[in-house]
Amino acid sequence: MTVDLFAGLSVRDFAAAAVWYERLLGGPPSFLPNDTEAVWELAENRYVYIEVRPEHAGHGLVTVFLSDFDERLAEVAARGLEPDVRETYGNGVRKAVFRDPDGNEIGFGGGPASD
Repeated sequence: MTVDLFAGLSVRDFAAAAVWYERLLGGPPSFLPNDTEAVWELAENRYVYIEVRPEHAGHGLVTVFLSDFDERLAEVAARGLEPDVRETYGNGVRKAVFRDPDGNEIGFGGGPASD
């Protein structure tokens, strides 16, 4: 089975959101389908996009699991963003939650810390 993903988050201010997501995701959008959307490819055929939809902004929840959790968080921190919440579950799985300017939650998940 092949799984592709195209997950969207509604925002109010396109310019402000695009800058924030560039900092979180490490670069400019992979493509801009129009004046109100920006799309980042996280991995082959797995995308996150923002779209100007003020009436829906701030209600999104997306979690992306990473094999390089610690490295990715360090890279994001170097770009000036820190998680709003950090969690470690009973099974050792970790999650870092970031909130964009509208309040959408983007979580990065990863396995237990390696010693």
